[in-house]
Amino acid sequence: MAVTVLIPTPLRKLTGEQEKVTADGLSVGEVLADLGRQFAGITERICDSDGELRRFVNVYVNGEDVRFEGGKAAAVKDGDEVSIVPAIAGGK
Repeated sequence: MAVTVLIPTPLRKLTGEQEKVTADGLSVGEVLADLGRQFAGITERICDSDGELRRFVNVYVNGEDVRFEGGKAAAVKDGDEVSIVPAIAGGK
């Protein structure tokens, strides 16, 4: 199953500046594992040492936040779009 993964600007140096890449898997976790096989260092930026999604990284499948859809176990299907979005904090 091939999905399109949208890579945020801060991680593009790890993907050769590609903003979209293709990854395989039946779940978000499998897609992220495939990204890690293709692009060294990217997994550590998205997942913590326990393999869970970092708190400051949001992942969406077709616009739906995976935290409400099963996290890394959230299913993906051929043609889906997975977005990796770093959380932004700010203010005074």
